[in-house]
Amino acid sequence: MSTPLRCGLLPGESPPVVLARNAPLQAYLEEQLAMPVELIVGETYAATGEALRAGRLDIAYLGPVTYILQSRKAELEPFARPTHAGSTGPTFQAVIVVPHASPATSLHDLRGKEIALGDLASTSGSWVPRHLLLEAGLVAERDYRRRHFGGHDRVASAVAEMRVPAGGMSKEVYTRLLGEGLILPNSLRVLATSRSIPEYMWTFRAGLDPYLKEDLRQAFVRLRLPAPLHAYRADAFIPAVDADVDRVRQWMEDILQARLVPGGAPLAFGEPGLDARTASPFSCPFTNASQPEIHPCP
Repeated sequence: MSTPLRCGLLPGESPPVVLARNAPLQAYLEEQLAMPVELIVGETYAATGEALRAGRLDIAYLGPVTYILQSRKAELEPFARPTHAGSTGPTFQAVIVVPHASPATSLHDLRGKEIALGDLASTSGSWVPRHLLLEAGLVAERDYRRRHFGGHDRVASAVAEMRVPAGGMSKEVYTRLLGEGLILPNSLRVLATSRSIPEYMWTFRAGLDPYLKEDLRQAFVRLRLPAPLHAYRADAFIPAVDADVDRVRQWMEDILQARLVPGGAPLAFGEPGLDARTASPFSCPFTNASQPEIHPCP
């Protein structure tokens, strides 16, 4: 048997759920490439990204934040991303949810609260909710406390069970959990919805065989089978490039600048100021004593 293509997946939900949802894509790629395909779910988002950077995976489906962090250390190459019907296109959204009976009517009402977030490197489960809160004038560890739960489903459960007063998660996962009856309709409500986020990207490791890369590009672009596309809510896959996630890079910079300003006051978004690339790692806001985190700061 030939060496399998090693495909990395993020643990946005439990590994069995992630593997089952991607089984149709696995079968499709095996047929198209005439080679075995192995699906590997990382223990964390960082573990998947680091495995791709280290060459232990051949391709991986990375969220914008995971890709941005890992591409600083290796020549990773995005090549395909899902696109959706209507005006959504190749984007998705995050939501901040609260218990249905919560008195909160705006993000300002979360000041001083503990907020559930997903994996430390999750785009819609951590970074975009933090940016939503920042736009409302709330800075992590100054105006609210973070509590990271890992998967989006675990965030939803924590909020629904009122173990925390609010949580950030993927809107798509929230909608699907409701549709599948895994959370009750009267247990949660959406307090805020993010702007459009650039979609996840299938990404090559550095040094992958160029002929295999071209075969993979063509396999994804030609994909029209409903079952593999359904897992991504996609109409199709389209080409992806590094610049597709520039918007998220700016949001990460906004968060960093807000945490480095004396007193923690947010800067106006896009305002020239402190540069994440030259910030001291000891003041990097992507870590804190109670919740160690990935350093996007070099």
